[in-house]
Amino acid sequence: MNRSTFRVLFYLKRNAPKKNGLVPVMCRITVNGKISQFSCKLDVEEKLWNVSLGRMSGRSIVAQETNRMLDKIRIGINKAYQEIMDRDGYVSAEKVRNAFLGMGQNHKTLLAVFRQHNEDYARQVGKMKSQRSYWKYCTVYDHLEEFIKHRYKVSDIALRELSPAFITDFELFLRTEKNHCTNTVWSYMMPFRSIIYTAINNGWLQRDPFYAYRITKEETKKGFLTKEEITMLINGTFKKKSYELIRDLFIFCCFSGLSWRDMYNLTTDNLQTSFDGHLWIKTNRQKTGTETNIRLLDTAKHIIEKYQSLAEGNKLLPVPCYANCRHGIKAVAKLCGIQKNVCWHQSRHSYATTICLSNGVPIETLSKLMGHTSIRSTQIYAKITAEKVSNDIENLSKQIESLETFICKAI
Repeated sequence: MNRSTFRVLFYLKRNAPKKNGLVPVMCRITVNGKISQFSCKLDVEEKLWNVSLGRMSGRSIVAQETNRMLDKIRIGINKAYQEIMDRDGYVSAEKVRNAFLGMGQNHKTLLAVFRQHNEDYARQVGKMKSQRSYWKYCTVYDHLEEFIKHRYKVSDIALRELSPAFITDFELFLRTEKNHCTNTVWSYMMPFRSIIYTAINNGWLQRDPFYAYRITKEETKKGFLTKEEITMLINGTFKKKSYELIRDLFIFCCFSGLSWRDMYNLTTDNLQTSFDGHLWIKTNRQKTGTETNIRLLDTAKHIIEKYQSLAEGNKLLPVPCYANCRHGIKAVAKLCGIQKNVCWHQSRHSYATTICLSNGVPIETLSKLMGHTSIRSTQIYAKITAEKVSNDIENLSKQIESLETFICKAI
């Protein structure tokens, strides 16, 4: 390749001035008409920048130091170019950029580290890690890959290039380009942060770009169905047999507290007669690995008996794929006259609130039934149902009725 196709240009990123009024300096490498660029990590006063020379004007100490750094970068780029030419006989702008930024070595780029993490994580799925968590890491990887191409016009970015601005810009990308709400953004930034911690712990990254970053998960109201709405579902009749199945499976979750995934995983081995002579479901939650033991209520038992011969293999229930269940329950709820936007996980919330808490099940017992690793996770539900508060106060009133009568007479 002719050397005349190789160019290095320093320019100002005028559309992204800093709060202090200074403007970032960028470096653009051009090889055979293809460009690749990166931040020089230098900020200058725009009025002191000589566009034609691509460096600062004047003899001030700041100008001399900045120009010295730019010369150092140019020399490093020229060296990287020559080494690639001598080694490969073929050179591209991105290869030069990557070599200069130290991206030629294994696991020194963000997406390379992320890919390796996901490959290692995939081997642990079903043993120590859940499939759902793995999918989340894959989704964050895809978003980062798209963001880097969209924003920086490259296929990967050096770990040493990551800055607090990269983190906040990625958050903005998730909010504006992907239209994600705060809690979804939060759920994606946490896996990203763990990847950065991995890089720091392995010595691949010296500074934490997350050090000044803050995002807080917003508390959301856990939607659930009331007794009246559950009754409307139970009394519903459907022309489609598939709707009846989805309705029955949703009701099963309402009376067992299992998530869709944990219900899907159930086998006949999970159904056991316990010391008390009753049937129990004994399983581990896929999300947390926590052991969960649930005594079957009559409604859940009836649904198991109804579909006993229809499940494949040793599966306990004939559960369709999640997409069918998710969309199907919305249609079923609408047909039954329920005005809420019903999602599948509301069945689990309904078990906690309408079935258990509203009927006097202690929160400590509910925590065990739900398979929560901390009672704090269960306490969310105690805030929801006004009916429980009303019933608790009514019971209290009856228990202290004689005392109150005595007090009223004494006063």
